[in-house]
This record gives sequence, structure tokens and C-alpha cells, in this order.
Amino acid sequence: AGLTSLECLGNLLRITLSAEYFEDKYLSFSVVDQSGIAWELDEAMAAQCGYTVTYSNWSSIEFRASAASCHSHLEKDVFTVNIQIKASHTPDMKNATSHLKSASCHYGPRSSRELVCESNYMEVSVRKEVPQPIKDFIQDAPEDWTVVSPEAKAEETSIWQILFHQPEEKKALLVSDAWSAGYGFNTTNTRVVLRIPHTAAQVQLVEDQGITFSVVRSSTFYKHQWMILMVDTTVACPVDGGDYTNKTITWTIPKYIPPLSAGASSFKDVLVEAGVDLHKLSAKEMASRKYVLSNDLSAIMMKIPIGAEGGYYKTSVINGQLGAKYTINLFLEHQWEDNKWGLTRHTIIKEIETPFEQVELAITNNSNLSTRLMNVTVGTFLPDVELVNLSIEGVAVAVPEAVKHGYIIYRTRYSNGSKAYIIQVPLDAPSVKKEYMRDDMRAYTLNVTLVFIIRPSRETFTVPVITVSAVRDAVLPSVRGFCDGRNLHLIITHGNVDQNWLPFISDWHLTPEEAQKYNYSLRDNGTHLAISVPFLSPHVNYEVLHTSGIKASVYLTLKDGITLANRRDFSVSCRFSPSELIQCLPNGTVIITAIKIVGVADLDTSLLVLRDRECKPSLVTEKTATFKFSVNACGTIRKFNSTTMTYENEVLYFRPGNDTPVYRLKFMCSYAVKQAVDVRYESKKNPLPHVKPGFGSLALSLKLFKEKSYSEPYQESEYPVVKYLREALYFEVELLQPKDARLDLNLDDCWATNSQRQDSLPQWPILIHGCENNKDSYRTVFHEVNYSLRVEFPQHLKRFEVRMFTFVQGSTLLQE
Repeated sequence: AGLTSLECLGNLLRITLSAEYFEDKYLSFSVVDQSGIAWELDEAMAAQCGYTVTYSNWSSIEFRASAASCHSHLEKDVFTVNIQIKASHTPDMKNATSHLKSASCHYGPRSSRELVCESNYMEVSVRKEVPQPIKDFIQDAPEDWTVVSPEAKAEETSIWQILFHQPEEKKALLVSDAWSAGYGFNTTNTRVVLRIPHTAAQVQLVEDQGITFSVVRSSTFYKHQWMILMVDTTVACPVDGGDYTNKTITWTIPKYIPPLSAGASSFKDVLVEAGVDLHKLSAKEMASRKYVLSNDLSAIMMKIPIGAEGGYYKTSVINGQLGAKYTINLFLEHQWEDNKWGLTRHTIIKEIETPFEQVELAITNNSNLSTRLMNVTVGTFLPDVELVNLSIEGVAVAVPEAVKHGYIIYRTRYSNGSKAYIIQVPLDAPSVKKEYMRDDMRAYTLNVTLVFIIRPSRETFTVPVITVSAVRDAVLPSVRGFCDGRNLHLIITHGNVDQNWLPFISDWHLTPEEAQKYNYSLRDNGTHLAISVPFLSPHVNYEVLHTSGIKASVYLTLKDGITLANRRDFSVSCRFSPSELIQCLPNGTVIITAIKIVGVADLDTSLLVLRDRECKPSLVTEKTATFKFSVNACGTIRKFNSTTMTYENEVLYFRPGNDTPVYRLKFMCSYAVKQAVDVRYESKKNPLPHVKPGFGSLALSLKLFKEKSYSEPYQESEYPVVKYLREALYFEVELLQPKDARLDLNLDDCWATNSQRQDSLPQWPILIHGCENNKDSYRTVFHEVNYSLRVEFPQHLKRFEVRMFTFVQGSTLLQE
């Protein structure tokens, strides 16, 4: 019972639907005739039959029916309309609920001619009158009679026909043809009704006093007993007439326009009344709303302040811009008498809408940083707007589901019906972007797009919300640097801002692949980034070269992963012994590595030479040059004293055309001299050399390395090591003691067992008498050992590679 309300407004019936119940639902309207058949209304049928459905005042839904509508039942002075309303949550109207409403209204006294201008149709109702002398009727409209008479005489039961007066011609239509063309008809014992949609083909636009009218000039013929009678069914409705100046709407309606006053010579106003939403307003009510209604000889004028009571604002969007329009549903009733028609009542229902006015939408950041909560207010909005979706990182999320993404949404209403939306998001929500600014400041950016719907048009629009809050919570990365005998180390403790910062050494991006290429160590466990760089490396800067030591430095820069802007600079500097650069081998071989010192920027390491300039480096990098030569070559000078023999040489760099070196690295090798003896020898045929067995203590080590470069062995804490089948294992056997260059390490037998006991079974030989096992599917591979900072005696090491395997018996895996 509370879903609808009924009002009788003269010759119109209005049913208003409950906004609370029907809001957000899809609706269909049907009218039920006296046979119980429901006729579903579409726009064309509604205009043809005298029905109007409007959505106004935000969510208000109205159904209006003319007293002379197609399916109304007239009895005495009461007309009844039965309507069926279906409501569904889906456009296909599945699972719709049906509501049947029967409404009756008193049918008041009728004027000789009644004109109604509805929003979707024009209606004229004329009283039937039988003229006294038939010839007088014929003389009044001889042209009309000539056109319609043959058809009327041919149809024994013809009810009526209609003749349209066009500027260029006159066109007669049988009632069936006119009905097919969209025109509506009705007749009673006393009246003839013609209804014309505003979109009908016979509508003409006529201007009077600067105001445009929709006009249809027509004559309707009907049979009355043995007579054929004609009535003038011309109708005119104003199309425009609204003007908007100085925040005021001015609505002007000319009086006695020619199409409605043809044939009349005297006019007298009987009544001029106006109102809003079909409710008439008294002069006192109009004054309280600041309405002005004026009536002069030629026109009726109504002035309404924009925003005044009775109208309402509705949301509008044009080209993505949010705005509003003020709308008011005015109506005017003008009754006049003339010497042709007697009393005419002209009722005009007019919805006036002001032009689009853009609205600046406020987005207010009320974030409470102490609770680490972003709080943004968006609005205000008119009551016809509702938030339905959020676009979070490109994903559409319905409002009820937003809480799963950390979003809490509140709607706040104000006394005037407007509303605003409050969006709350924790600073630590995944969709809140965090960016380091400076010092201890971080910027938190909320970037979300709100999707709104406008009722009842279901038009949508979006509001991007981008708000930034600066918070003093940045924790910058810190560093600890140190050196061991051969490497420089940097251990960086991550902060909360450097997740996407990249490490650069001297503007060289240090990636895992590049680190492996140069035998650097780069490890990141999520909390710490550890970098180790060998003393002799291309990216080490050498600043001081002195007998007391060499100052070596590594400069590390953390850069932004997107902009590559410098964020933090770290460095580690250590002093290394000059002995790291030279090896004096017992066999008289000298290996010297010269380094490029900061300050000699144009030094080309490939052009470094020894005293004998024909002696050039055997290995060159951007910052180092390594020479390998005998103490008896390359201009080496030999000096003696009582206990030592010293060999001296220099690494020199000459600029082209200059014989004065700009770089000089002096080095020496000293050998102990125990005693000098005279040796007498004679030539004789010596037996073949052979090895005599000896006894002594040897210190050996067996290590498993991570890579083929043999730069990093597995530490004790990393065992047991997990490997896949056929994955390479890199072994190194080293003679630790004694460090005697005359000794060579040779491997005889090497085997694998299924346990930690070397004598356990089963066993599989890896090396047999120093050679690979020919029965292996993947044979052992030996790797050459060369001089390096770590390797003083290459002959004391053996390196070999074995493919991972497991012990099986039949098809069963053997385990320890």
C-alpha cells in the first residue's frame, strides 16, 4: 500500500512511486484494459495513448494518465485507470515483482475546447455539436467537405477521419491509417479527442512573438446519424520560451496565438493560474518563493530565481566534466472566451532545465598520520549520485568488496540532501605508493579512481583521486665497510626506502651477471646487501702508492630504479701491502702487477714497460698491467751483499715523444745467500732419473667450490650442499704444507662413497691412477691452475669437475 501514492489533478491522474522501494530497480509499466489484457508501454504507445512516465526530483518516479487515455474507463464523471508495475534488479526483467494499481479520479466540468501540452504528446478535446442548418456547416468549411465527403459516403459504418492542413497541401487519413502513424483518438457521446506525439510527421513549428510552437492544424470528421460532421482539432504547444539571465528563469507564453484563435475576433481572459509539479500556487505562495507571475494583453510571463524552492538540481556530465542543471516542472492553465469557441482551457506542462554549469569537486585530504591512516573526503554530491566502484591499480572493485583491499568507505549526508564520501586507507596498503623524498621524509600517494552512477539515467562518471601525504618515517640504508687480505667488503643494511634502488660502482651497474663476470661477490638476503671486490679489480681506485702501503677504494652509489637519480653514496678504503703486487718465485721468475693511480688520468696500462722497453705486460686491464719475466731479463739489475741477492727493475710509463717517465713503480726481489762453494764436476753418462720414496708430513685440503671460477668455496655452515643430478661439482685439492716450489701435487686415486666413511661400500672411482674413469657416463674434467693473488704455487693445486650422481641398486635409490 505504501509503494505508490495517488493524486487527481484536474483531467490528469498521477501515481508517484516510492523512491525507497523502486530505487535501483528496472521498471516496466503496463495498462490493463477492461478485458483484463495488459498492454506494456513503450515511448511510442505512451505518447499515442495519453500516458507519461517521468523520473524527476532525483529519485522520484511518476506515472501520469489523461482522463481520455486509450484504456481509461469513463463512467458518469469518474475515470478509472488500471496499471501494472513490474520491478526487477536486472534489465531483462527476470524475477520481477508485479504490482497492480487501480486508480480513479473525478472528471471535472469540461470546456468547449481543452488543450493539454504534456512532455511527450499534445491533446485536444472538443465538444461535439450538431449545427442547426446543415448547409451552414458546409459553408463554413467547403474545402474540407470536398476532400472527405467521398470517403465518408463510401463507408457505411465509418466512424471518423482526419484532415491535416499543411502549408503545401491537405492530407486526409482514415482513422486506421492515422492510428498506424502514431496518432491517438477517442470519442464519447459528447466529445472528440485527438492526441499527437511531439514527434509526429504533421507537426509544424510556428513562431509567435519570438516563441516557437509545435502546431498541428487538423479537422476531424465523424458521423452523427445521417450527418457527416466536422470539428476543428487544431492544437499548439510551446517548444521553448525559457530564458536564463541574472540567475533567473523567465518563461514566456504568448496568448491567443493565430493557430488557436483563427476565426475569432474577441477575447476575454477567464483564468490564469500557475504552479509547480501540477500543484497550483496562490499569490502568497508564489511571493514566498520569489516567483513572479505577470499577465498582459499579449503574453503570460513567469519568473523563477534559479535554485528557488520547487525546483531541484540534478547532476550532469558533459565531456567528462562534472556539472549540474537546475530543473523545475512548471505548469500553466490559461482559460479564455472568444466568439468562436466559447470557453477554451489551455494546460501547459513544461519542464525547464537551465544550461549546464560546471561544478568544482572538492577533494580534501584529512589524513591522520599519527594513526598511519589516509583519510580523503570527496564531495559534495547531489542526492542523485551514488558511488558504485573503485578502480584500484586498474582493477574495478565494487564498493562492498573494497574492504578486502584495505579501503573503508563512509557516506555522510547533509541536511539539504547532498552527500560526500570518505575514503580511508592505511598507509601500508599495497595500493598506496611509497616514494622516498629527502632526509627522513617519505611520500605516500593514494591513486584511486572512483566510479559514480547518476540516478535514474544510470549515466556514469569517474573522479580520479590523487592525494599525497609526507611522513617522517624514512629509514635510509646504512653501510659497514672492511677489508681482509685480498678483498674490499661493503655490507649494506636495507632501510624502508631502498627496495628499488640499484647498486652502481663508479657508474657501472652491478648486476649478478656482471659481478660473476669479474669474480665479484654480490649477495642480498632481503635485509642486507653484501658486496665483495678483489683488491686487484677494474673498479677499484688506487690513490696512494708508497712503501708503507697502497690505498685502494671502492665507491658505491645507490640509484633510484626508475629515474636513476643518486640516492646514497658509500665507500670503503683500505691500505694493502705492496707485496700484494709482486711474486718472487724460487725459480727466478718475477710476476709484478702495476696499477693505475688516481691523478694520472691519461695513463694507458697497455703502454706500460719495464726498463727494457721491449718487455711489455702479458695481461692488461683498464687499471692494471701484469708482467711475467726472468730476473736475468728486461733490464733487471742485480745487487749482492753478504746475505742476499737483490734484483731490481721498474715499471715505467712514457708519454709519446717524451723520454721522461710520468709513472715509475720500482720493485725488487731478494733471495737469501747461505754460502758459496766450489763445485768440481765431470761429464759422465748419468742414469735415468727416478723418484726415491720419502717420508714426511703433508697438509692437504679438499674443497668444493660454487662456480667454475674457483673464487668462492662452500663454507662449513652451508653443508650439506643440495645439487641436482648431472649438475657440475667443482673440487680443488691443495697442498698446504710444506710450501716448497720443488714439490708437485699429483692425484692418484679418488673415489666417492655413500657415507662419510672413506672405506664404506658401495664406492665409485672418480680418478684411477690420476686419470678419469673410462666407465663414467660423464667423465671427470680437469681444469688448469694459473698464478693469481690466491695461487702462489700452481703446481700445489689440482682442480677437477664431476657431474652429480647417486648410488642405485636396480631401480632403488640407495641412501646412507
